[in-house]
Amino acid sequence: MLEADRSTIARWERGQCDPQPYHWAKLCGLLQVTSDKLDELLMPEPGAGQTELASGSVETLQGRVIGHAVVAPGGTFDELEDMNRRKLLRLLSIAGTLVTVPNLADDARADDSEQLYQYELLNSHLWQVFALSESKRTVYPVIRQQLDLVTGSLHQAHSSSAHKRLCVLTGDLLQLAGEIFFDADRYTDAAHCYKLAADAGKEAGAFDLWACALTRHAYLGIYERQFSDVTPVLEGAARLARRGDSQLSTRHWVAAVQAQTYAGIGDFDACRRALDFAEQVQALSGSDMPGGWLRFDGGRLDEERGACYAALSRTDLATQALTNALGKATSLRRRGSILADLATLGLQARDLDQVFDYGGQAIDLAEQTRSSGYVGRKLQGLRGELAPLMSDPRASQLSERITQL
Repeated sequence: MLEADRSTIARWERGQCDPQPYHWAKLCGLLQVTSDKLDELLMPEPGAGQTELASGSVETLQGRVIGHAVVAPGGTFDELEDMNRRKLLRLLSIAGTLVTVPNLADDARADDSEQLYQYELLNSHLWQVFALSESKRTVYPVIRQQLDLVTGSLHQAHSSSAHKRLCVLTGDLLQLAGEIFFDADRYTDAAHCYKLAADAGKEAGAFDLWACALTRHAYLGIYERQFSDVTPVLEGAARLARRGDSQLSTRHWVAAVQAQTYAGIGDFDACRRALDFAEQVQALSGSDMPGGWLRFDGGRLDEERGACYAALSRTDLATQALTNALGKATSLRRRGSILADLATLGLQARDLDQVFDYGGQAIDLAEQTRSSGYVGRKLQGLRGELAPLMSDPRASQLSERITQL
């Protein structure tokens, strides 16, 4: 009746793959359940504590979710990672549609302000989970659950103001999902998230949120070294940021990212001007950030300045800036990125001890954080430049370790 092998059905039950659409409808009929209930049946949760997320309890999120997702992910998440990714991608399409086709109600009493407030708190804490997690992919399950809750609210009738709040919540979550995909080197998935996040920001009239989503999208092109292609995207983000809140750091972050594109095309003067403008973030009077989607406070400018100068082959300036940045970096992921850049600078300076020392440390951190996308991409670039040094056993060993990443 299902026209599926026993082995295929067993894989569905183990969560190793999803039924195809034509199987999905038949399963719903045979089991006499809704599509959502079938989705729940085929989705074994990583931990029982996470099912209480729907209660809206911030304490539950901080205690159980952070404890489970960050401290002790174990092997369960490795087995469920791809399944959680597929579930999340499926939700993205639904959320993207509901954002642009709102269900508006004339009666504002239909709104549940307390629930929206709880969602906003949960979103904020999810960014904290992301920041605390050594392996960003462990956050898949809780992001999916929160997006499921927000999507459910988008289905319901709301006033225009409540719909805009939901769009902001959705744009925030989609940017977080994009960050996870980006870190995992899934650029196509990340681009999809950022595009939908930009749509949500546009629908809400939230210029800063919209600009940040476009800036994250531009990052993908920068990592693919498509600098000319992302220039107009960043110019658009800068225009939006100028229409946003002047007390937020959005326009300064956009400038910092623009500096990377100028460095990529070899324009030192434009790069320096953009970095100097980004430095003006220190003059902002407000210190509060509206959410995890905007975190630029100038604390990483040394790191970004060093990366730009390294791309421009200004070795002395780059080394000075990156050394300063390394002394300030607390995130393992950040340290791995800086160390990879310093190893590359060692090649430019013909300092082999610097290459092998910093390169080895960067690989250690990439393995520890499983950041094969963010740090691994930089290390792959380093590996490509090691070819002339292969007669040195240290170079061949370093190259092999990068390959294994």
